[in-house]
Amino acid sequence: MNTLNDGLLLMALGMGTVFAFLVIMSLWIGFSSRLLAQSSPDADATASSAPAAGAPAAPQDSLQNQGILIAVLSAAIERYRAERQD
Repeated sequence: MNTLNDGLLLMALGMGTVFAFLVIMSLWIGFSSRLLAQSSPDADATASSAPAAGAPAAPQDSLQNQGILIAVLSAAIERYRAERQD
């Protein structure tokens, strides 16, 4: 019975240590988030004035890429099925 009590005590101590660490880490992340938000410029102002970096491709390019992708996938499926039947 003494071994069981020692095991439960160690389990509670370990879980308490992990819980305390997670609470401290959560508080630290929240603190650093607020600190960095105060020191950085407003994200909305910079995002609206900057042009879109990744403008979508023209619809024709997108359709061509989809056609190539379908062809590659179809060839891969056919090869897989052919090797599987052997």
